[in-house]
Amino acid sequence: MFSGLIEQVGKLDAVEMMGGGVRLRIATVLAADLSLGDSIAVNGTCLTVAVLDRDGFWAEVSPETARVTTFGRVESGRFVNLERPLRVDARVGGHFVLGHVDDMGYVDTMIQEKEFYRLTVRYPKDVAVYLVQKGSIAVDGVGLTVAAVEDDKFSVQIVPYTWKHTNLWTLRAGDQVNLECDIIGKYAVRALEAMDAGVSPLPPTRVRNGGQGDGD
Repeated sequence: MFSGLIEQVGKLDAVEMMGGGVRLRIATVLAADLSLGDSIAVNGTCLTVAVLDRDGFWAEVSPETARVTTFGRVESGRFVNLERPLRVDARVGGHFVLGHVDDMGYVDTMIQEKEFYRLTVRYPKDVAVYLVQKGSIAVDGVGLTVAAVEDDKFSVQIVPYTWKHTNLWTLRAGDQVNLECDIIGKYAVRALEAMDAGVSPLPPTRVRNGGQGDGD
């Protein structure tokens, strides 16, 4: 689990096709603190460190993950957002991010507003139900607050610190970005769907002996 608070921006310096999937090498100073088998979010996608060296690591992207994320058509030379998993003894900032990308969006506009920037992203209709004004969304792994929602696009405002410490400054109109909607919203929508279908979202209660529960 992640928080959407980016630790470091790495550089994608090699991309290799791999049986329908993709093999990526990311150069990063975080390599010194990683171990083989570690999870790490790369542009919001949870990947596993498969090969590790002093200056970076290799990760393998499965065909399904390549299909639903930007890694299916990424090129070397791009900057990528990196975040290691949350520690149980640390403060939880941002919002809960699983590293499971829901779909891809397209950058519509990036407009400077004094020291801030407003990013507008066109989104696919299958994520529309999870987008609410003032709700949370991860864009390429960056946890952001939805400022406005329209029929086919949403906007977020980027503060100067986030602009300087993520790869968002590299985005241009037409670029694809990974989107992960808030997990709490997804569970709420699923519960409502279950109730509409006549299925209780709660497990059945087993009562016996006059309401004393399952104890003997």
